This record gives sequence, structure tokens and C-alpha cells, in this order.
Amino acid sequence: MRMRNLLLAGAAVMATVLTAGTATASGALSDRTRPPADSLRALASGVNLRIGTAVTPFELDNPAYAQITGDQFDSVTPGNEMKWETVERTRGVYDWSAADRLVSFAQQHRQLVRGHTLVWHNQLPGWLTSGVADGSIDDVELRALLRKHVIDEATHFKGKIWQWDVANEFFANAWDADPLPSGINGDNFWVAHLGEGILADVFRWAHEADPKALLVYNDYNIGGEDGTNAKADAVYAWAKSMLAQGVPIHVIGNQGHLDTQYGFSGPRLTAALARYAGLGVKVAITEADVRTFVDNATDQVPTSNLALFAQPYEYVQMLRSCLEVPECISFTVWGFGDANSWVPGWFTGEGYACIYDVDLNPKPAYTDLQHELRLASEGAPRRTGR
Repeated sequence: MRMRNLLLAGAAVMATVLTAGTATASGALSDRTRPPADSLRALASGVNLRIGTAVTPFELDNPAYAQITGDQFDSVTPGNEMKWETVERTRGVYDWSAADRLVSFAQQHRQLVRGHTLVWHNQLPGWLTSGVADGSIDDVELRALLRKHVIDEATHFKGKIWQWDVANEFFANAWDADPLPSGINGDNFWVAHLGEGILADVFRWAHEADPKALLVYNDYNIGGEDGTNAKADAVYAWAKSMLAQGVPIHVIGNQGHLDTQYGFSGPRLTAALARYAGLGVKVAITEADVRTFVDNATDQVPTSNLALFAQPYEYVQMLRSCLEVPECISFTVWGFGDANSWVPGWFTGEGYACIYDVDLNPKPAYTDLQHELRLASEGAPRRTGR
């Protein structure tokens, strides 16, 4: 999904951590970078779970934002800085500076990096989409360009990325007009031009470029959040087939974009995560937020007092589902401050989606997550990591 603001980012996370092949939260920290004992990352380390956030990197120039990012989270995800339209705005001219900056921040704060995203149907460079539209880029060339993009980007960050969201949002929702028998969205830009087999190819290309990175299929409504299991069933069947063919898929990422108006079943999500894990892959919550109706997009005060209880409840249910499945290796919120959330710009009249308010004060959702992690560290099974 997209962050509301354009982002800037960062440069080079501990390759020694990644090449060791572990997902532990251990490692000596200096006093300057040691997080508070009651921080989310410190509490989660007790169950070997990574707590992450999407980052708006230019906000790292704000000392309060930077301190929360470093203190509370031990993995970071760039909202936009690794997307194709950002790294190759002009054909043949790469600009990694924003993403490199975030990787550098992560290294300084002993954080791992989730790369986001190598292949998506949105936020593509204009030269690519216009070339396809006017016929100057045919499907043969398009495939070659995609392969080059995946390999070039994965190679640039080789050894610096813990998890790569390789393919993002390929499966059809109930409202999509052209679902294929596999459940893949036939209207997806890449599928429409290159066929559904391209999904397996991009995982092979990413693995070729960076064999040590965990490769993720990332999507929303694949944990039964929409009240059905149709999309989840399709992703499960596809992943099972791909794994049987030796396609290097290591993680199924459930985004976790919730809305208080629809309700949410934690047990259904737990069952979905456990079912994916039964295939021999890891699972992760990759983009968690919980939106609700608000009075305006600036202050983001909920219009219903019920949301003050529903929002933290749904956050905790998502975290609890992750904690109950040992193969769940990370829980990432899609930005932590309401002022930088993508939600008000995308869902008219909604907001209040994050765990900190517009002034970067922790909300009840933060304290409830903190409490849940504290309880989990006293008795939950340890995550198995990579």
C-alpha cells in the first residue's frame, strides 16, 4: 500500500546479522542506541518477534519522530523509497539515495530492513506505463525490463534486506471484475501483459540476486478479514503449488489494514496464519493499521467513542494471532503516527489509524500492544525465526 507523504530514506543494515541467517532480536547495543526496557522492541525480543514500522524518512529529521522510530521498533520498511517509480524515475537512471538513507538509519539502530516492494501494479515509473500504453514497449521488452529491475534492485541491496516483499497484491478481491480460475486478478498490470506465470518468475529472479533474503508474497484480506476465506484459499492453493515446484517463497505476508466499521475475527486470522505456516513457510503481519471515521483529517478525532475501544482491541487481536503462531516472525505497523498515515488521503472521512496520535503521543493501541507483549514474554512460545 502507499504512504500518504512522499518519503526520503536511508543506507546499509548489519550484513553480519543477515548472513548469520537468524531472525533473533539479540545483539549488543551501545547506551546511545539501547531501547527502553518497556519499549515494544525490547518486550518483543523476549519472544523473538520483530516489531516494525513503515517509515516516512524525511520525518527522521524530526528528533521526536526519529527517537520513536529507533526506540520502539527493530525493523523498518520504506513506504515508497524502494518502489520502481522512485528508484528509476528516469529510464536507465537509478536513484538509491532515499532508500540507502533508511538502511543507514537501520544499521545505526540495530534494525532489520523489510524491502518494499519489488513488483506491484501501482507506483510504476511514467516512462514504463506510457511506453506500454502507446505500444513503444511490447510485452517481450516489458518482461526484460521487469527482470532487470528485480535483479538490479535486489543486487543493490544484497545482504542488507531481511525480508523482501517481492510480489504485492496479485490476487483478486470479491469486487474485482476479472478473477482467473487460480484466484489471481486477471486485470493486474503484470498478469494482463505477461501471464500469471510471471509471479513465480519474479521470486526466482529475486532469489538469484539475493539468495539470503527472505522472499515474501504480500497481500491484504488473506486472513479472512473480509468475512470469507475465498482470497485466502486462493493464496494458500497458489503457494502450495509454487512451493511444490521449488519456487523460493519463504514468507506469506498479511497486510492487516483494518476498519472498525467492519469488525474483525482474531481466531480466523490465527487459523489463516497457521494454515500458511503448515506449508513450511514463515508468516508476518506487514502493514497493520486500524482506521475509523474521524471529525477531520487534521485532528483525526474519532466520531464515535466506540472506536476508542475497537481500535486498540483490533490491534491486539492481530498481534495475538501472530504470537499464537510460532512461525510468525514479524509484526509491522504501517507508520506509527496519525499525521503521516496514508489513510486520510485514501479513505474519505477516515483516519486515527496508527498507534500514536497526530502529535506523536502514544494512544491506547500502543499501551495495549505493550501490555500484550509483556504478557507474551512471560509465557508465549518463542518464535523460530528464519
